[in-house]
Amino acid sequence: AKLTATPLSALVDEPVHIRVTGLTPSQVVCLQASLRDEKGNLFGSQAYYKASEVGEVDLDRDPSLGGDYMGVHPMGLLWSLKPEKLLSRLAKKDVMNSPYEVHIDLRSPHFPIKGVVISPPMDSLTLKRWYVAPGVTRILVKEGRLRGALFLPPGEGPFPGVIDLFGSTGGLIEFRASLLASHGFAAFALAYWGYDDLPSHLEKIDLEYFEEAAEFLLRHPKVLGSGVGVVSVCKGAEVGLSMAINLKQIKATVLINGPNFVTSDPHVYHGRVDRPIPCNIEFVTTNALGLVEFYRAYEETADKDSKYCFPIEKAQGHFLFVVGEDDKNLNSKVHAHQATTQLIKSGKKNWTLLSYPGAGHLIEPPYSPLCCASRIPYVIPSISWGGEVTSHAAAQEHSWKEIQKFLRNHLLPDVSSQL
Repeated sequence: AKLTATPLSALVDEPVHIRVTGLTPSQVVCLQASLRDEKGNLFGSQAYYKASEVGEVDLDRDPSLGGDYMGVHPMGLLWSLKPEKLLSRLAKKDVMNSPYEVHIDLRSPHFPIKGVVISPPMDSLTLKRWYVAPGVTRILVKEGRLRGALFLPPGEGPFPGVIDLFGSTGGLIEFRASLLASHGFAAFALAYWGYDDLPSHLEKIDLEYFEEAAEFLLRHPKVLGSGVGVVSVCKGAEVGLSMAINLKQIKATVLINGPNFVTSDPHVYHGRVDRPIPCNIEFVTTNALGLVEFYRAYEETADKDSKYCFPIEKAQGHFLFVVGEDDKNLNSKVHAHQATTQLIKSGKKNWTLLSYPGAGHLIEPPYSPLCCASRIPYVIPSISWGGEVTSHAAAQEHSWKEIQKFLRNHLLPDVSSQL
């Protein structure tokens, strides 16, 4: 039996064609995948397949009969990876120097019974999954107040500029920006708390800091045009929406599962202060696994009273809302509906909504495993993010393509208008 995968080395958001040959007709086999993250945490998955009449299994064509997913899912072994240590999130730290190595074993089916010796695999291989394409450069940014990392594609450019924002985990998170640069964007992973000499806790959102980031990006000789985009999630999407409303430099904003109001820290811009809305702590719930769900925390305020909502109709740029309908951290479906309703009432058509049933809060680049729960620095109980594995994987694959298309449409000059 022979296990093959093409390509063996690729970007993490690129598909791989996995096949098995040399089996007997209708032979049932188990494919197992595993990787260790930079902390040594183990992630694993498995699926069962039946060979064709010519003794082959092709994941592009053949359904998994059981295991961690069922049906035809060519990349299921990767997106169904689960942590051995609960509450672990797979999030690459060093994007430049080392790929994730995914080991795939071809085995005979077996029950995982203690004390039973498992026969060695029939064949094995290792996939290398990179976060940077060849030629992408990383520039650590420590200029004035700004802290972050700028990723530039290979070549002279100029390239469309994008600010990449995460949320309540803090720190400097680079994996999405490095992938955006691998697809032709000058992507600035911007830290705004919990990193270097930035505040260790958020007390306010200083929009002038984010304005400095936009100006920094636009000054760079390899950045194109008069405006930049924003890709943002969770608390970062709250900031991204506020940026789009207040900063003239923002032309295209991707909001992944974010609120349409100020949640916990006031937004300050040139002396004006937008206060956070009341939080209904009595509506925070704990599920059967002991995980906290916050999605009802604003039910009595933001969900029912539009006076708390950001004046999104004042924004001059375009919006792409990406919603996981099974988000257990924010009621992002309701918040996106409110925001788009405001735009419609104002006669605006500058928005697109992508809403995914079964997707959770942490919608990430394709083939990333679902993180349905994890810890974050300042919250004592662990947080439920929601999501059903197969639906979430489909949402990630579809939305990533749409995010890139949206950014190109609104940040690149219209060639046809110049003819």
